[in-house]
Amino acid sequence: MGKTQSSSQEKRQERIIELVQRDGHVRVSELSEILNVSEITIRRDLILLEKSNLIERTFGGATATMKFNKEDDYYTRYKLALEAKDSIAKLAAELIEENDTVFINGGSTTSHLFRYINRNKVRIVTTNAGCIGQITNPSIELILAGGHYRLQSNSFFGGFTNNILDEINANKAILGVDALSCLYGMTAPSHQAAEITKMMINRTMGEIIVITDHRKIGMVSDFVTAPINRINTIVSDDQMDPDFIMEMEKMGIRVLLTKVTT
Repeated sequence: MGKTQSSSQEKRQERIIELVQRDGHVRVSELSEILNVSEITIRRDLILLEKSNLIERTFGGATATMKFNKEDDYYTRYKLALEAKDSIAKLAAELIEENDTVFINGGSTTSHLFRYINRNKVRIVTTNAGCIGQITNPSIELILAGGHYRLQSNSFFGGFTNNILDEINANKAILGVDALSCLYGMTAPSHQAAEITKMMINRTMGEIIVITDHRKIGMVSDFVTAPINRINTIVSDDQMDPDFIMEMEKMGIRVLLTKVTT
């Protein structure tokens, strides 16, 4: 009897993993109906699967934990989801206020941000080489924290960069991410990107704003940047999973969404 029950549980959990990986996200109620077991049983299965790092539980279901190690070329990433990235950046720029000192890291989404910054008396400190030529308001002070140039991210890193960042206290940071997970927080496929973003977070005395399109949600990479509860605001597109939004809001994280034409 015990062996039969164990076998049944294993098959059920294998099926859950298949469905999560196929669809990216599943709800408890849907799994209960598909597998013909109670929602309590499904929740127990999800707890066990999460402990094994096979899925990640959300408010009403589960998402796939998608691991990636390779950092794609910047110019390849830049071309992906252009409309979404531009719309997200435009909305994020509205969060910058007069007299703010703002950190902005490297990345294909943050590269869209500079052209939309139009508040007066703002100081922007960035490692993103994409900032050059995009800011036209003469009252905006732009500090490029230069150092070793990374073609993969079109940004700067290293000792020179760290020295500049270490001399500045920002009251706001707007940060792009490679991967964002409820369980694993902000992660990156390179230690250089993780180090720079982590330093910006540590030197920010105010709001931490993460900007990302919905494709990065549920992704996990090798190098830890910050836990999810270090974030104050997430700016994304309206394709973001509703359960993820509920999880964030439950933690006190504000979620702002921009509508993207599909």
